Amino acid sequence: MKTYSLPEKASCIIFDIDSTLYENADYQREQVACQIRYFASIRNISYSEASGMIEKAKIRYAEKHFSGQGKDGQKTAAASLGNALTELGISIEESVEWRKKLLKPEKYLQVDLKLKKTLESLSPQFSFTVLTNNPVDIGMRTLRTLGVADFFPGIIGLDSFMLSKPHKKLFLEAVSLCGGKIRETVSVGDRFDIDIAVPLSLGMGGILVDGVEDVYRIPDILLGKAIVI
Repeated sequence: MKTYSLPEKASCIIFDIDSTLYENADYQREQVACQIRYFASIRNISYSEASGMIEKAKIRYAEKHFSGQGKDGQKTAAASLGNALTELGISIEESVEWRKKLLKPEKYLQVDLKLKKTLESLSPQFSFTVLTNNPVDIGMRTLRTLGVADFFPGIIGLDSFMLSKPHKKLFLEAVSLCGGKIRETVSVGDRFDIDIAVPLSLGMGGILVDGVEDVYRIPDILLGKAIVI
């Protein structure tokens, strides 16, 4: 876990979902793999060819939109799969429909009582929202499967504005949905370029996590209160 510019007074937390509120390596791989397989099938090419095209598209997208990123690896990290697919002629609207059809969080995830207890500990002092690069429907299904949907009255997904993180509009809308102020907001996610860099540039704080085990520690970071279950 790494923290960045945490506000003295924080009132709002924006959470990423995938690889943040849960850890499941099989599902995390499958979310990407199923879309690459589908792209390969409609282009009538092999999986490896499709994967290579998408990696190159990530670099092209990042070069256009993140000119300060530097090396190719950094550029690739700064581009989401949805944004990369737009470089290959697949609109965000199409990506939304792909994901609704292909992603099955219920097959891989289960209720997480410690995550629920973590959010219960934070909820008296903080309001929450979710910002995900999956469609709202997939995000809500994931939260319900984890048993924490009731903590998130607001969720912004890929189909909310047909934009993908790290677009700054999404983070600003998330703050508004959360009912907070920019300088009282903390963004929590597992990828610096996607979840943390833009919030920091806007004046928010950030917590970069390696997975849900780090999320369990957030009450200790923000409230000085460890979670025990």
